[in-house]
Amino acid sequence: MAAFLGILTPLAFAPYDIWAIAFLSPCLLLILIDQQTPRHAFIIGLIWGLGFFGHGINWVHVSIDTFGGVPPSVSFLLVGLLSAYLSLYPALFCWTLNRLFPLRNTNRFLLATPVLWLITEWLRGWIFTGFPWLWLGYSQADTWLSGFAPVGGVELITLAIMLIAGTLAYIGVSKRWRWSIIPGVILLSAWGLNQIQWVTPQPDRQTKVALIQGNIDQALKWLPSQRWPTIVKYTDLTRENWDADIIIWPEAAVPAFEHQLVDYFGALDSSAKAHDTAIITGVLNQAGSTYYNSILTLGSGTGVPDYSLNISQRYHKHHLLPFGEFVPFESLLRPLAPIFNLPMSSFTDGAYIQPNLQAKNRFLVPALCYEIIFNEQVRVNTTEKTDFILTLSNDAWFGHSIGPLQHMEIARMRALELGKPLIRATNNGITAVTDYRGHVVKQLPQFETGVLKTTLTPTQGMTPYHRWGSWPVYVLVVLSFLTSLCLRQKNALPDDNKKITGISD
Repeated sequence: MAAFLGILTPLAFAPYDIWAIAFLSPCLLLILIDQQTPRHAFIIGLIWGLGFFGHGINWVHVSIDTFGGVPPSVSFLLVGLLSAYLSLYPALFCWTLNRLFPLRNTNRFLLATPVLWLITEWLRGWIFTGFPWLWLGYSQADTWLSGFAPVGGVELITLAIMLIAGTLAYIGVSKRWRWSIIPGVILLSAWGLNQIQWVTPQPDRQTKVALIQGNIDQALKWLPSQRWPTIVKYTDLTRENWDADIIIWPEAAVPAFEHQLVDYFGALDSSAKAHDTAIITGVLNQAGSTYYNSILTLGSGTGVPDYSLNISQRYHKHHLLPFGEFVPFESLLRPLAPIFNLPMSSFTDGAYIQPNLQAKNRFLVPALCYEIIFNEQVRVNTTEKTDFILTLSNDAWFGHSIGPLQHMEIARMRALELGKPLIRATNNGITAVTDYRGHVVKQLPQFETGVLKTTLTPTQGMTPYHRWGSWPVYVLVVLSFLTSLCLRQKNALPDDNKKITGISD
């Protein structure tokens, strides 16, 4: 049953969007571990996690199998190991809950459950650089609970989900129906927050953008014979859209290092200025033995008079993808297998806080690919001047899997949290733009060459989450956890003092 529930849980996320499963699955998990020993609860949580992550992140094997130089059996083994590691966090939640809060009472289900879940999810998003993928809150981008995002981010939504799940589980084991008021209050509060206008649109700063989706085959992209056909393709599509204020290419759009194409970028900068347009593109930089995955701005209103090969005037990706862009313990791991020598796996990270990009006198907070899942990093780099959130990506590594669709869902949450329109340019999808509430305004089909043109309206003002981040949520979590420990010691909520079999107080 735990395995089945885990496998079912990713259906709450894109592309399936059966959001109610995000409440149902943890609710039934809590019932499964009710009155189990901590050891048994750990095993149940581990099996649930194996189902959840084994299904939810199976798309990782596409890049390993296709580009890692290992047989499919090995790629599935590696994904299994990753899933097993990630499963330790729900297992830790189940063990801690049954170890510290064995009594079947409101303290266990309504207070300790949401707090411990969020603590273990935070650990998953932090340890070993973090992997905060598939946090339950992301599944609610199109529900009333999205109203919590501008207040406390995706963490507050996750906390609300687990409070509802814990309440439903408690009702299920205790038959105390009066507690059903809690989900109603949460949903009504979320609905009310959705009615608040946290930021103000600025129609006088409307900006016409053109996002170019080159749809370059990842297996061919870095072949020397494909360099100039790729450059010509992006250049031609750009010439057809000089009427846009900002033209945006995806991550590492040009299959070469910037220093190899100085004359080309200089000419592109001059052409953009002549048409009073700005161009933003992903680019790879090399400075001696140091490599960066970067974003370059060209043309009008970039804050730089003329193009020059000065890599200090770039955005450099900070949060690198483990094994994809850097190899932990590389002196030990690289000799072991080709998987640890994936293309572009030797990058250096940029600073945590960097200036916003400027293009046509608009300010954009950048996030390259994987970085968009780190909400706090995007938040601290967003300023009062920021007009848009910009994320460039290349999800061609993951083929026709569900990974790119989950990635887009996560990116939408950043717009909700910060009250800023989101621009997402990719190589083969999903290329899209959203308004400041995270609603998709326009989107290109996947796996097709195309140009997305639309007009976006920036916003002015700060959401509570933009101003304070997740700290109020975690202060609440700490206080709630301490309260739950005090209630445990005092046995202050003895709704049903039946202890878990085999556990002493």
